[in-house]
Amino acid sequence: MKKTILLAATLAASMGAAAQGQVNIICSVQADWCNMMATVYSRTTGTKVNMSMKGSGEALAQLIAEKDNPKTDIWFGGTGDPHLQAAEQGLTLEYKSPLLPQLYPWARKQAEDAKYRTVGVYLGPVGFGFNTELLARKKAQAPKSWADLLKPEYKGEVQMANPASSGTAYTVIATLVQIMGEDKAFDYLKSLHKNISTYTRSGTAPIKAAARGETMVSISFVHDVTTEAIQGFPVGSATPSEGTGAEIGSLSIVKGARNMEVAKKFYEWALTPGAQQFGVAAKQFQLPSNSATAIDPRMPDPKKIKLINYDYAKYGASAERRRLIAKWEKEINSLPR
Repeated sequence: MKKTILLAATLAASMGAAAQGQVNIICSVQADWCNMMATVYSRTTGTKVNMSMKGSGEALAQLIAEKDNPKTDIWFGGTGDPHLQAAEQGLTLEYKSPLLPQLYPWARKQAEDAKYRTVGVYLGPVGFGFNTELLARKKAQAPKSWADLLKPEYKGEVQMANPASSGTAYTVIATLVQIMGEDKAFDYLKSLHKNISTYTRSGTAPIKAAARGETMVSISFVHDVTTEAIQGFPVGSATPSEGTGAEIGSLSIVKGARNMEVAKKFYEWALTPGAQQFGVAAKQFQLPSNSATAIDPRMPDPKKIKLINYDYAKYGASAERRRLIAKWEKEINSLPR
């Protein structure tokens, strides 16, 4: 971790005194990750970093509310769909980083889909988390497929988030629609509903509940399972055999930002390999977007996961998101359990 901080500090310092001033950032990743970036960048560039932590849904709502008088300069992280919506609504700035050629194709594609009003900074596949001790106690097998989650032994033992408040859960629903077709996906969600104990507000809550023995299975991003495992909790993960989607955590500059030049410098720094190692330093294991960033062996290997060709442009559109969430509220969340 110390090497990571030194490397990123060197890179930030190389940007020189020109980065002085202040930058106002909404950060939609874990608090430790946000705080490390803010501390190192501030100390090495002389820039005052005002960092506020909000989920991606809350962040988008704030940008919409501030549209006529933006108080935010940069939005870092969080599921990519809300970033695409912000781009669609003209809330973020078209900007092509010189570092784009260094990024993986999925990160560049995110930028292209948004007409360069956002860019990918990390990728995280959807999968399952499970408590290995609870599975053993109940003599149940770990789920390996979407179909497995419908098994009777998981009745009342599965948690997922509510897509109205969680980007994780919306990614799950959009994934199922793309794998199964919309009608079959919603039939599946109706069947799955019988095994769901609760729909949580946040996307990380289900795996935290599984880690602490409050539920057997979670539908989660697999990197969040790894975070719980390295803290000593008895959890494992799997990605569904039928295929799965992934979030592309994104980075955007707010259109009309008060501190535009400083914001661009932070944006450039956030795409460097040094800055992208703060995820691992904060015990977060998403795949970084810069191809020169070191890959931690605990990160998910895309070559071992059946990733679908997720249509980020379609399912990141505001109208499609509203439609699918409204349908889920009407057809699934209203059902008794």
